[in-house]
Amino acid sequence: MLRELDIENVAVIEKANVRFYEGLNVLTGETGAGKSILIDSINAILGNRTTKDIVRSGTQKSVIFASFDDVPEAAAEAMRENGYDCDGELILQREITADGKSSCRINGRPATASTVRELCQDLVNIHGQMDNQELLRPEMHIHVLDRYAEDHELLNAYSDLFRELMEVKKEIEKLSTDDADKEARMDLLRYHIDEISRAELEEYEEEELQKRRNLIKNSEKYLDALNEAYTVLNGSESDSSEGAISRLYSAVSTLEHIQGLSEDMDSCSTKLSNVYYELTEISSEIGDQLSRFDFDVNELNSIEDRLDQIFRLKRKYGNSIPEILDYLVSAQEELESIETSDERLAQLRVRFDELKGRTVKAARELSAERKAAFLRFEAQIKSELEFLNMPNVDFVVNWQQARELTATGLDIVEFYISANAGEDPRPLARIASGGELSRIMLAIKSVMADKDAIPTLIFDEIDTGVSGTGSQRIGSKLRQTSRDHQIICVTHSAQVAAYAHAQLKIEKSVSDGRTYTSVRTLDKEERVREIARIISGENITDTALRNASEMLEIAQNT
Repeated sequence: MLRELDIENVAVIEKANVRFYEGLNVLTGETGAGKSILIDSINAILGNRTTKDIVRSGTQKSVIFASFDDVPEAAAEAMRENGYDCDGELILQREITADGKSSCRINGRPATASTVRELCQDLVNIHGQMDNQELLRPEMHIHVLDRYAEDHELLNAYSDLFRELMEVKKEIEKLSTDDADKEARMDLLRYHIDEISRAELEEYEEEELQKRRNLIKNSEKYLDALNEAYTVLNGSESDSSEGAISRLYSAVSTLEHIQGLSEDMDSCSTKLSNVYYELTEISSEIGDQLSRFDFDVNELNSIEDRLDQIFRLKRKYGNSIPEILDYLVSAQEELESIETSDERLAQLRVRFDELKGRTVKAARELSAERKAAFLRFEAQIKSELEFLNMPNVDFVVNWQQARELTATGLDIVEFYISANAGEDPRPLARIASGGELSRIMLAIKSVMADKDAIPTLIFDEIDTGVSGTGSQRIGSKLRQTSRDHQIICVTHSAQVAAYAHAQLKIEKSVSDGRTYTSVRTLDKEERVREIARIISGENITDTALRNASEMLEIAQNT
């Protein structure tokens, strides 16, 4: 469970150390004091999405630490499998900088936010008012029922079959074009294949042609340079001048006459000899180029024609020869596929029929599992709602069979309620008030509590729109649920606060023009005064104090 939360520079909280306890923990304080900031911090430390706006104004970064103990073995094992040591205790850290960068750590080791989110999803369940809004979306109701029915294996098996069925259906639709369209497509593909094939393209041909074209266009400069270099190296017959190689040879021969007299000169002689042989080889290569270099205007015209052909093919089939050749392969494969499509289509239709039979069977098995659970679900929700001061409520799971298979099976599920005696149940999304939604969600959470092993449940203002006896019952239900789960609840209700095992007060103050928020655990006397404040406001009367004390005494002895 969540044991401790350390916060630094998060919104209006400069520094806070929050200690949580077993059982029911409630967070109280005036509106705007910063209760939601604690929930935002817990969301952030669990790897959920956050923004740089969370960083306290004027500071460089926010830092959040959270420590957990009694980590469920399944979660601990998942940590270990991903390289994070976890022996039942866990420390998470997250930093968010003012420029929006974020970093996370699991027991001191770096982790991505997505890794933290995945590994910690079974540690904390946070319920906010957006969850109430999800109850207004009928398509979400079947997922609630599936969690209650614990039909995960059947649902996964059905989902796999349905996904495969849809893939086969999509391929059938792709191949099921009319004959005229099919012939037109085949003719076009044959034309493309023939045009590319006749071109006999080679992968690096264009680059080689461009190099040869450039050489030919600059042939005069090229030949002049070669001739000049060759003359420098070998001399000129016209003026009987001696070339560099001949002069170098003379130098090599001269040094050979003093070989053995000086080690330094022996080394120089060797190096000079090597240079002589290298220049001789270079001269030979230049001579070969001069003797072999030959071109005419027709060659240049031929190159230009070939490059123009490649350019036209590139405009139609790809940005380069490799892309054109890739298109050729895909066109050949598509043509073959269409030519054999009738055979393939027959095979796919057989496969579709076989898959559909298996998928329908899986859907019916899933429906049977759901139907076996939904009557129990109805009864338990009714019981919980009656306890939560909705005595005349009628809660019904409206069930219809879909006309065709859907991603969730053959079942259409929607929650109906009647909050008043004598009225027929109607869709929850149409008639439920805010207070009724809060209690229905709490009833669902209570019924689900023994269906999962999540140790910590967080409720952000679950009592919205509820007062009086309804609030008292919500407090009692939260305390009851906290026997098996740690509960953390943000509340504005005195009745809910009275049922807490531990009450934390969030207080806001202003100093030197800056806003500061602090969090502290209240003792019994402070709890009485805080509950009295919730009852009567800033002017706490003796009557309010007596009422608060009595409320706390009754709730704690429940």
